Amino acid sequence: MKLGSAVKSGLALALAGSVMMAVTAPAQAGNGGAIAAGILGGTALGFIAGSAAAAAAAPPPPPPPYYAPAYAPGPYAPPPRCWYEPQQVWDGYAGAYVVRRVRVCD
Repeated sequence: MKLGSAVKSGLALALAGSVMMAVTAPAQAGNGGAIAAGILGGTALGFIAGSAAAAAAAPPPPPPPYYAPAYAPGPYAPPPRCWYEPQQVWDGYAGAYVVRRVRVCD
């Protein structure tokens, strides 16, 4: 286990433990400021923990040093000649051969 994953696991375990140990207080009128501060503080803590976890992530590996050349005809090659011909094709839905126009190229 890497050190980074151990820190992440510990952080997740601490967060889960703190959520389970939290005790809810009875609802009281007039505590709107405390609730808003708790929500904003929790959101800020979440952003801080998330950015720290994202910064600790390892960068992706570098790309391979060599790519095989792909064949691409140059501008000197004429485009292929294509046309349509009627051919008998097996139609699995109808269970018979049907005549369809099929594209054929040189």
